Amino acid sequence: MAVVAGAAVLLNTAAMAQTRVEWVTTTPTASWVEQKGLQTAAATGPTDAEINVAQPLQTIDGFGACFNELGWTSLSALSKADREHIVRELFAPGVGANFTICRMPIGANDFSRDWYSYDETPGDFALEHFSIANDEQTLIPFIKSAQQYNPKLKVWASPWSPPTWMKYNKHYAAAEVKPEYRQMMPTLADNGLKPEQAGKEGTNMFVQEDKYFTAYALYFAKFIEAYQKKGIGVSMVMPQNEFNSAQVFPSCTWTATGLARFVGFLGPQMQQRKVDVFFGTMERAKEALVDTVLHDPRSGKYIKGVGFQWAGKGAIAGIHERYPNLTLYQSEQECGDGKNDWKYCVYTWSLMKHYLSSGANAYMYWNISLKKGGVSRWGWSQNSLVTVDEAAKTYQFNYEYYLLKHLSHYVKPGAKRLTTSGAFTNLLAFQNLDKSVVVVAQNDSNQDRVLRLKVGKQTLAPTLKPDSFNTLIIK
Repeated sequence: MAVVAGAAVLLNTAAMAQTRVEWVTTTPTASWVEQKGLQTAAATGPTDAEINVAQPLQTIDGFGACFNELGWTSLSALSKADREHIVRELFAPGVGANFTICRMPIGANDFSRDWYSYDETPGDFALEHFSIANDEQTLIPFIKSAQQYNPKLKVWASPWSPPTWMKYNKHYAAAEVKPEYRQMMPTLADNGLKPEQAGKEGTNMFVQEDKYFTAYALYFAKFIEAYQKKGIGVSMVMPQNEFNSAQVFPSCTWTATGLARFVGFLGPQMQQRKVDVFFGTMERAKEALVDTVLHDPRSGKYIKGVGFQWAGKGAIAGIHERYPNLTLYQSEQECGDGKNDWKYCVYTWSLMKHYLSSGANAYMYWNISLKKGGVSRWGWSQNSLVTVDEAAKTYQFNYEYYLLKHLSHYVKPGAKRLTTSGAFTNLLAFQNLDKSVVVVAQNDSNQDRVLRLKVGKQTLAPTLKPDSFNTLIIK
């Protein structure tokens, strides 16, 4: 007979083991609530789900988000004490989110203060005018503030657009602002792009000449070196964000063949600096695009992994199945609409389950922090882990922060995802290097749910609150 103790149901109490379980719950009304009294028992009887510790899957490299300019300008609206509290919560080992790997832009992205590159001098193939002075105001202090709490933080980078003079259209954007866009996003800002300058998917907007490829590879190299001089190591680069998408903000379409050709120039520069090259970011469900770059003799020998985001989620499982030893990152979580509501948090869980179940080795959120409303320079409202009220000088951690923390706080770099079986599938499981097992489960019903779990030779049966996310750590 089961015995109810607080919120926990203990199975097989006569044979109950001494192991105690950590358990944290988040609901729409209460985030990160520690539950007490749950213990394990010897495994007997039926279960809803079984965690198989004998069948480890992919290794987890870590969790993180992206350093962008509006993240830093929003945090800078707060007092130094509040800003430091947030950064410590995100990056200090063992404190909060435990972020270990983060992305940054090479030059402007859609959440920069405005368009810029590191060299806008036309025809400067030797890059004599290269400068990261802009980043010294925002990205560099942002990253260094995180490094104060986690000196081992890994940073990787990708451009949204090359310098404008390296593109056929001589403009940072790839799409004009059409009237129908304004109907969807009334705050969308004009970018000055003329119709004849617009790019389109399946074309190369980057000038396809060797001297441009050589200069652009040098551009990456100078970026790596300039950041190293500031005490920031960049461990990996991807050649282009969302290379299929012509967008109203900084963007540049490429073909996979065009990128393969460029990687042939980029690879040697990065090898000299001990920086990895991944292919991406992939925002289409087209596995053949990855195949093209991996099989091209100019690029394949340099590619160490692939980054997937947005519709690219439709390609990751197939790529993992066919290239099981290839490192795969979820490189940017879908961004939401600036409301930061519970509904989108639930959708985020579906994304996390999909990517991690499909072989992703790392998972990265997008905006760390934004001002209230989450509006970009180009007028797109997005979600963020932290929202800053500039007028009141206050901030709050949003639902998605706590959901991400449900994994990132406990699942450490080097952990293995574990196979699961049983009728209950709304969960993910991992085993850390110290042999602790982490189970993250959602109860998506509007009633309490007793979840009977078997982990190795032990069972436990927490009563999950309605509409809740739960992390259980079995040591």
